[in-house]
Amino acid sequence: MKTDVLVFAAHPDDAELNIGGTIASLVKQGKKVGIVDLTQGEMGTRGTIQTRKKEAELASGILGINYRSNLYLGDSLLHNSRENQLKVIREVRKLTPSICITGAPHDRHPDHGKATQLVLDSLFYSGLAKIETSDEHGAMQQSWRPYHILHYMQDQPFDPDFINDISSFWEIKKAAIEAYKTQLNVAEPGEEAETYISTPRFFKQLEARARYFGHLGGFEFGEPLKYYNGPMGVKDLDFLFKNSPIK
Repeated sequence: MKTDVLVFAAHPDDAELNIGGTIASLVKQGKKVGIVDLTQGEMGTRGTIQTRKKEAELASGILGINYRSNLYLGDSLLHNSRENQLKVIREVRKLTPSICITGAPHDRHPDHGKATQLVLDSLFYSGLAKIETSDEHGAMQQSWRPYHILHYMQDQPFDPDFINDISSFWEIKKAAIEAYKTQLNVAEPGEEAETYISTPRFFKQLEARARYFGHLGGFEFGEPLKYYNGPMGVKDLDFLFKNSPIK
C-alpha cells in the first residue's frame, strides 16, 4: 500500500478541523491521502468510542481518502516512548508517503503538542535502517523518511509559511466536520455537556479563520501551513506561475 500524503492527528476530527480542505484538494488532484489517528478521543466529554469511530468513517468517505488507521495510544496518555514511536514508524514504512502533515508544535490541548513531537521524532527514526520493524505479516520493513513535513494550525495561531487555497473545497471540509455530530457544531447539546469546540459559535470562528487566512493568501478560504525545519528549498519557480491570488 502506498500513500502520497499521510496526515497525523492526535484525535479523530483533528485532521478534518484543521486540514480537511487541503486533504480534499489533494484527493481531487489524484493524490492518495491517508490519515493516522493516534487515539480514539476516548476522553472527550461528548460521544463514545463507538460513535467517534462511525463519525470518522463517515468523514473519511466525504473527504475521499484511501486509508485511515488508529494507533490506540491513549487519549490524554500520549507518551513519546520507543514503543509508541515504533507504531508510528510501522505506518510510515508501510505507506511510504512523500509528504507528512502533522499538528501544531504547541497548542491549547496538551495532546496536540505531545502528538506532534512523537510524530516528528518517529519520522526521523523511520529513516534509520538499524531501527528494525516488521509488518503485520512478519516481513521486515525498509527504512523510509518523507521528503517534506508540514504543520497544520490548530487552536493557537502561528505565522504560516504558506496558505493553501481551499475555496473550492470549503463545503467538503464543512461536511466532513459536521460528520462528527456529537463533537462539532452541535445546536442542541442534549444531555451531554457543551464543550469548547461543540458549539455553533466555535464553528463560526473556524469559518472566520479560514476566511481570514484565505484573505491573506488572496483567496476566499485558506488553510495555513508551516514547513518543518524550514526554509523550504525549491529547484525552480514554476509553482509561482500556477497561482494568481487576488491581492
